[in-house]
Amino acid sequence: MPEEFASLQLNTEISQPLWRQLYMQLDDMLNSGVLREGASLPPERDLAEALGVSRSTVKRSYDQLRHDQRVGGRGRGGSVVRRPPERVAPTLGPLRGFTEEMRELGKVATTRVLECAIVSDRRMASIFQRPSNAQFLHVARVREADGVPMTRELAWYDLTLAPDMATWDGSGSAYERLRAFCKLELGGAEQSVEAILSSPL
Repeated sequence: MPEEFASLQLNTEISQPLWRQLYMQLDDMLNSGVLREGASLPPERDLAEALGVSRSTVKRSYDQLRHDQRVGGRGRGGSVVRRPPERVAPTLGPLRGFTEEMRELGKVATTRVLECAIVSDRRMASIFQRPSNAQFLHVARVREADGVPMTRELAWYDLTLAPDMATWDGSGSAYERLRAFCKLELGGAEQSVEAILSSPL
């Protein structure tokens, strides 16, 4: 199994289906550049054995990635990462959060939290230059404006620098939480506290 897939982990104790957990982790690897155009995904059977799940679980995740035009091919050559389709990126500045952006537009921002958990992630540890066993708060959520889903957001927060983020439930503005509880100001240290990926819905 290629090393970049060693971090994949599925949790049978949460309500989210296994195929969806795998899909979101693979999608995250594609968005972050861990898997680049031309890279091959492991064969369905090999990945299923490595994760201890059925082949149909892996197949459903791969099928969703194909539907999203993130991977292509399906024969003896396996599934290959494709160039992401052209799409309009959300107009969020690097230091201005969704809540603040929507407030300025006169809209009410709401959040649907998909996942909120404290995790150890070797890839994030490398990005934040932390030990491999460092802990991060990982939050996956859908951000809405006036009740309309606008963007899916994946974020990791370095609990070494912002330990008070550990008690956050993922609702509301992360930046307001960083200011109020962690005493971090926009344009300051929070840039090294948060890693975030956002894609339009």
